[in-house]
Amino acid sequence: MALQIKELTTKQEMLAQFHVMQYLYTNFSLEKYDAYLSDMIPHNYKQIAVFENEVCVGLSGLWSGTKLWSGKYLEIDNFIVHPEHRMKGIGKMMTDYIEIIGKETGCTMIVLDAFTGNFTAHRFYFNQGYVPKGFHFLKILNENGLS
Repeated sequence: MALQIKELTTKQEMLAQFHVMQYLYTNFSLEKYDAYLSDMIPHNYKQIAVFENEVCVGLSGLWSGTKLWSGKYLEIDNFIVHPEHRMKGIGKMMTDYIEIIGKETGCTMIVLDAFTGNFTAHRFYFNQGYVPKGFHFLKILNENGLS
């Protein structure tokens, strides 16, 4: 298995991997993805992708920002491993790479959200050294706008 990790920084590179994003958001349209990327990329958004022989088998978005309580941080967003390629170390490869980016860019921490019922993700992140620090509260204002 020849795995290669690559940073995706342009909208065209990200759109080319739309099919992987659909494993997480099955009803997501290409048009909506394109529009969201247009908003997100100017605000420090990029993606990392793992390729096996030119086929994308893992994908994660990344944001960087600064908060008063933490200083500079890196946020994992939409972490996906192709269902047929799980349990092959691809997720760990991605979290290890993200950790390198965080350290190289002077971040104090890496943060992420995992839905409360996603126990598989919880176990994975615990095994990678992530711990819950608090609750991410939200109030939905437009149910139809969700992906």
